[in-house]
Amino acid sequence: MKLHELTPAKNSKRPAKRLGRGIGSGLGKTSGKGMKGQNARSGGGVRIGFEGGQMPLDRRLPKRGFNNYNFRKEYNVVNVGDLSIFNNNTVVTVELLKEKNMISKIAPYGLKVLGNGTLDKTLTVKAAKFSDSAIKKINEAGGKVEVL
Repeated sequence: MKLHELTPAKNSKRPAKRLGRGIGSGLGKTSGKGMKGQNARSGGGVRIGFEGGQMPLDRRLPKRGFNNYNFRKEYNVVNVGDLSIFNNNTVVTVELLKEKNMISKIAPYGLKVLGNGTLDKTLTVKAAKFSDSAIKKINEAGGKVEVL
């Protein structure tokens, strides 16, 4: 089968409704909109979330705390213990971690290394941020920390 031989499955495509084409069509006169009312008018209908004047659900529920969605900084997070899969004297970067499928995508603010786990390899780690415990563990193992 070739691309130009493809066709839709039988009965999978319905013809468009032809509105306002006489009473014999079943959709004449009011074109399926009924008699008057908000939805019969041009531009009629209600916005998303409108509940007929009742207090909408999103306004009924309590809101607490602080929300920083607009200005938060997203980092790829890797623990020191995860870096032990690399050989000695390896330069660990975000790109290398992406190649090894340790992170799914490169976040806009780069990499942050946390100190969970143990490290017994000598590595040079290049990242945007490090926790204090991560710096301590990398240096104790004989590695180097480079803040980008």
